[in-house]
This record gives sequence, C-alpha cells and structure tokens, in this order.
Amino acid sequence: MHRGIMAAICVRQVVCHGIKMLKSGGPGIPGLRICNRAEKSSIFANPWRWYPFCTEAVDSNPSPAVKRKKQDPRARDTITSVGRKISARQIQVISEAGEDMGVLHRADVLRIMDEKGLKLVLLSEQKDPPVYRLMSGKQIHEEQMKMGEKQKTKAAPLQVKELTFSSGIAPHDLKTKFKQVERWLEKKHHVRITLRSPSRESINNLDENLEQIVQQMEVMVGYVSKPRVIREGKAAMCILRPPSAKELSRRDKDQTSQSQSTGRQAAKDETSLPDTKEDLSTMINEK
Repeated sequence: MHRGIMAAICVRQVVCHGIKMLKSGGPGIPGLRICNRAEKSSIFANPWRWYPFCTEAVDSNPSPAVKRKKQDPRARDTITSVGRKISARQIQVISEAGEDMGVLHRADVLRIMDEKGLKLVLLSEQKDPPVYRLMSGKQIHEEQMKMGEKQKTKAAPLQVKELTFSSGIAPHDLKTKFKQVERWLEKKHHVRITLRSPSRESINNLDENLEQIVQQMEVMVGYVSKPRVIREGKAAMCILRPPSAKELSRRDKDQTSQSQSTGRQAAKDETSLPDTKEDLSTMINEK
C-alpha cells in the first residue's frame, strides 16, 4: 500500500514536470500552443489549431522568391499587326501617310481597315488613349527590315584583330597580309598592326616605315591610333579602322576634281597641237 502511494506521487511529479517543460518550451521541446478566440471560432474549419499540444510547422527551408526574367528591350522594338483585337474602346489613330486622325472608336477603325485593306499596328500602349497606326503590309515589311538592320548594328560587338610582321617581309607575303586586313575592315573590325624589326634591335624611323606600308594598301583606311614606336624602338604599332562616310565623300570629291582638272589639261594640250602638216612645217621654219 505504501509502495503504491509512493509510485503515484512519483508519476504525478513526472507528469507535472513534463507539463511545465511543454509550457516553457525547453531545449528541443516546442512550446505549448495557446489558442485565441479567433482561432477557437474556426475550430470546425481547422480542428488541429485548437488542439492543446499542437505546434505550428516552421519551414526551415523556405522556397526562394521567383525571379522574373528581365525582358529584352529589343523585344519591344518590333512592328507587328494586332489584327482585329483592340482592347481599348477609344484609340488615337495615325494614318498610313503619317497624319494624325485623332481619337476614334474601335468600330470606326475596323471599318476603315476593311475599306482600305490596311492593318493596325500598336505604337504606344502607355499613353491614354493608346496610339495605333494604320499601315499596309508592304509598310510593315519595310519597317521590320529597317529595325532588323538597326538591331544587327547594335548587337555587333567591336572586335580588334591583330596582325604582326617583320619589316623585312617579302612583297608577296605583304600582299597576303593586306588582303586579310581588307577582309577585317569590310566586317567593320579594327585592326592592330605591329611592325617589328627583324634583328630585334632599335631601328630609326620604324613608325614612318609602318605608315608607308599602310599607304600601299589599295583600300582607304582610317586611323584609331596613328603609327608610333613601342618596345623601346624595337617595334611600331598602329590601329586601323574602316573609313567614315565623311571621309569617303571627301575622297570622291577629290577624285572628281582631279579627273576634271586632268580633262581640262588634256583638252588644252590638244588645242596647242598643229592641225595639219603645213602648220607643223610652218612652226619648224619659224623656229
């Protein structure tokens, strides 16, 4: 009997200690969840929330936030027909000739499209009302071609090709190098040319020699960096670029003026020559 009483007291102490640990949230033991009135009112919807020993699940590995992909700004630079899908009731319309037709109802726009056989292109959706333009299929194709060319020129990275040869290079090998440089310039690349001395010793006027070699090229070139001596006079370097439109037009003008002056000089020489043998004999006798 005495042993039974002692065992009951021990069990009671263990149970009380366990309840205290649950309430205080001891190490490794989650705290007792106390439900408020709002949670008790929703016991039928979530019965586990009012259970006295329930604990909230804590996600130790939260799912990372989904990163939205950045849209390519070039993706908006396209011209396509929207068909007959016009979301706004009132839109501002530009005619196929580029004239502002004002704000029209979408039903009127559809009627004009059917009458003239035109297509509708969205220009700006951010404005209120949005701006559309009426265009023919040929106009849309031409605009797409223009924008494609612009995107190619923007996307093409600038490359600098390098070419190195000795000042004692053979003429045949030099022509081969020139052809390679011309192909690079046609692709709008820059070309870095390094001329080194054959004996790896300092040579005077090495930069002038490089400039003379560049002048032997059959195509017109421009300089990013003019010939200059490097490596303590053991080499010379320059960077070539394709000629600009201004430089090409200036060259064409110079060639035209030179041909005209040559033609005038030839005509002048022809007028100074004797027309007949008698005139020639007279000039000889006068002398």
